[in-house]
Amino acid sequence: MERPDSSLKAQFKAIRPRYPELAGKVALVTGSSRGIGKGIALRLARERMKLVITGLDQVETETVARELGELEVEACAFWGDLSENGNINRLFDQSLAAYGRLDLLVNNAASLIKRSIFEAGEDLLEQQLASNIKNPYLCAYHAAKIMARQQEGGSIISISSVGGLQAHWKGLPYDVTKGALDSMTRAMALELADYGIRVNAIAPGAIWTEQRNGAPEEKTKAVAERIPLRRFGYPQDIASLIAFLTSPEGNYITGQIIYVDGGITAQLSPRNQPI
Repeated sequence: MERPDSSLKAQFKAIRPRYPELAGKVALVTGSSRGIGKGIALRLARERMKLVITGLDQVETETVARELGELEVEACAFWGDLSENGNINRLFDQSLAAYGRLDLLVNNAASLIKRSIFEAGEDLLEQQLASNIKNPYLCAYHAAKIMARQQEGGSIISISSVGGLQAHWKGLPYDVTKGALDSMTRAMALELADYGIRVNAIAPGAIWTEQRNGAPEEKTKAVAERIPLRRFGYPQDIASLIAFLTSPEGNYITGQIIYVDGGITAQLSPRNQPI
């Protein structure tokens, strides 16, 4: 399948900015040193937002922030496991010290491991409860406290999954955590509406990221054929919706789980495999 140029500079230049109102606003994107999170950061950078880049690996995270800086984008880096004691507090303290405000939080960082019920032990359950529920909850809590003090409010967007609605085969405990993330989105949207803070989630389907590079072509084609649009999505398919929801054009949308999946959740069974 056709894949986009992997260089950050080429990807950045290929994006068409559409929302001048976002220029100068501040976005914190967790897990933005690679994959979908990096694509989201690139789109927001193209809109001239100021970025907080986070990731587990110091070199990888600082490289993304530095390369954005070379493109005249204001970006700072925070690396470390958000599940470790005090890291979320430090992340938000550093963000405020750098920019003095926060307009957008994207809860993207997550553990993506999927297992059968007999393979998913207690350790994996605890890890995913921390990575996929506790961390996004606490990040949203800290972001909401900052945004509630701002006259303009803000936006909180979590990256969920089609697995929060329809279970993967052998999708535990991942699908459980994404279903909980969807519920968290709706509950927080109701509570934070009075503060002008909108809370939504985006549920991607099969998205092609650099982690899939090297996958067998035959397997890739077989997966694509089970998707109604017959192709994988790309990080920019998610990022474009993030930009829209953050812009004034999305200011009446809150409490929603929006599926960006090529039609996966609309189908009862793949083509030529009727039930």
